[in-house]
Amino acid sequence: MFAPASYTTRQDKNKETLQIEYEKLEFQLLRMQENLKQIAKKWSILGIEQTKLGKWTIIYASDNGEVCKIMAHDCETPFNGTWDFSIHASYKEDFHIQIDDIRGEQNQGFGSVCMSYFKQYIEEQNMRKISGYISPRDWDHLERLLHFYKKHDFTVSVDYENQQGTIDWQPF
Repeated sequence: MFAPASYTTRQDKNKETLQIEYEKLEFQLLRMQENLKQIAKKWSILGIEQTKLGKWTIIYASDNGEVCKIMAHDCETPFNGTWDFSIHASYKEDFHIQIDDIRGEQNQGFGSVCMSYFKQYIEEQNMRKISGYISPRDWDHLERLLHFYKKHDFTVSVDYENQQGTIDWQPF
């Protein structure tokens, strides 16, 4: 079996590199503990995951029965009351929730982590459908958006002429 060129085994790393990695991980763990305490005071902790870039991230939720937010905060920075990434959705009739907005820095892996937790969370709430709209304001990043939703098993319909579209996902 061949390993990717960027793959480095523990034996390939020198003592200094291992020490730096250890200290960085130890720092993230300490930051994670403090951030968890702060976040848990106000929100529900859903989990801790590592993004595609290797950042340990706390996933948490806010849900008042009308609006649901799934949020992420990395463990490299102190929590100051704001999220690094979030999915905002509103409950509709007939066991349906609609994504209203996805906010945060792109290409960091937060979106995929949050979407996985969002889908799991809404299933636990007995929701049978996620929907959303693609609007003209999304047009400058349409290809990235289409890739993201398709990667997460959404059905995507786009009207290119009118610069609009819909997304749908059903767990059953």
